[in-house]
Amino acid sequence: MAQVLEFKLPDLGEGLTEAEIVRWLVEVGDVVAIDQPVVEVETAKAMVEVPCPYGGVVTARFGEEGTELPVGAPLITVAVGEKPAAGTGGTAGTGAEGSGNVLVGYGTSEAPARRRRVRQERPLSGASATGGRSGAGAADGRAAVTAAPVNAQAAGAATAVNGQAGGVATEDGPVPVISPLVRRLARQNGLDLRELTGSGPDGLILRADVEYALRAAGQGATAAPAAEPHPPVPQAPSPASAPGSPATAAPAEIRTPLKGIRGAVADKLARSRREIPDATCWVDADATELMRARTAMNAAGGPKISLLALLARICTAALARFPELNSTVDAEAREIVRFGQVHLGFAAQTDRGLVVPVVRDAHARDAESLTAEFARLTEAGRTGTLTPGELTGGTFTLNNYGVFGVDGSTPIINHPEAAMLGVGRIVPKPWVHEGELAVRQVVQLSLTFDHRVCDGGVAGGFLRYVADCVEQPAVLLRTL
Repeated sequence: MAQVLEFKLPDLGEGLTEAEIVRWLVEVGDVVAIDQPVVEVETAKAMVEVPCPYGGVVTARFGEEGTELPVGAPLITVAVGEKPAAGTGGTAGTGAEGSGNVLVGYGTSEAPARRRRVRQERPLSGASATGGRSGAGAADGRAAVTAAPVNAQAAGAATAVNGQAGGVATEDGPVPVISPLVRRLARQNGLDLRELTGSGPDGLILRADVEYALRAAGQGATAAPAAEPHPPVPQAPSPASAPGSPATAAPAEIRTPLKGIRGAVADKLARSRREIPDATCWVDADATELMRARTAMNAAGGPKISLLALLARICTAALARFPELNSTVDAEAREIVRFGQVHLGFAAQTDRGLVVPVVRDAHARDAESLTAEFARLTEAGRTGTLTPGELTGGTFTLNNYGVFGVDGSTPIINHPEAAMLGVGRIVPKPWVHEGELAVRQVVQLSLTFDHRVCDGGVAGGFLRYVADCVEQPAVLLRTL
């Protein structure tokens, strides 16, 4: 006897309470397998695919693309072929068997005794979550739900929207776009991505390309619309034009919803400034020898070493000497919690906004391993596939804002951490070297720290050690 089960938006972890539907991966009437991804959602931390723990026929979907749903709200209903034996997993009170999975790639609380993989025929999105799975199985006399191929109508809907597919072939050839946000922005404004020429690497279509095309078409759409439109805001009358001058229409006011990753960044930065009594110290350093050391390392063959990786090695060595800065404050317990490992966050700017991926156990990695991990996480951030676990748990942050062409900054601490090191651009400047005026590669280093965990002496000692390592890399070798 068929049984209809309701699958609700699961708890996505890390304190997240809502998610926005980016793209449905199934249609009503499709047959889905256990753990098959059914919807792509965007949280304040990452873009993830949500798998359904039941196998059967989709009977209903709840929420249109672009709608925000709270955790616990219904996502879809699935009609399973036969009622399983009572006492198995699944939704409370239904007695239906489920896989126990919540997010693709996040493991399961209790896997079925046997499982066979079923690969569904659908295009891969550039924002797919890590380790997407599908499969169906049965054991111990339980009724099995047979996975059938997604029907042609669903496959067509999942393959293209207005002829767009994220980095996969369509009838008119591949569309060079990765970001699902870019696809959604184009879709909401009726823009055919096949007609654009991307300005990114290998012709990749970026968000800036879509926004430029929309402005050129007179649509003026630069952001996704809010779930509920704001009431019109009265415009102040423009001042009278000077005699003989042409009348100029005042530009319309643009409102951007403070939600998603932008809202999460705003909340975290505001909380940091409210709760943390921060202070900043900075120093200029001669980075000429560090740049020469990196050039020599890369000339020796083997994988290339990034400058960020060398700065990370310097940070971890400095934190070993000044561990007070690798900590957090437990305000309720009135305790300073010092960490034994360095999980190093690094600020990365993406089309979705600022993200801070975390390199786990950075203190135990060499420069080559750090370079590879920075590259992997940066690419995942660019494509929107960072998982919540890769965006949380940092103990110290390295912020290389020099890539934006600026010399200095006073960073805001990444709450609940206790410190952040900022690195400006490295540029030729006049510098006194060995008693003579010379042109050297100079960088400004700034350290923002929580004054509750240490005083200025510790912060100054940390920053001076970092500067010494930048100026004389051999100092770092003596500490390894």
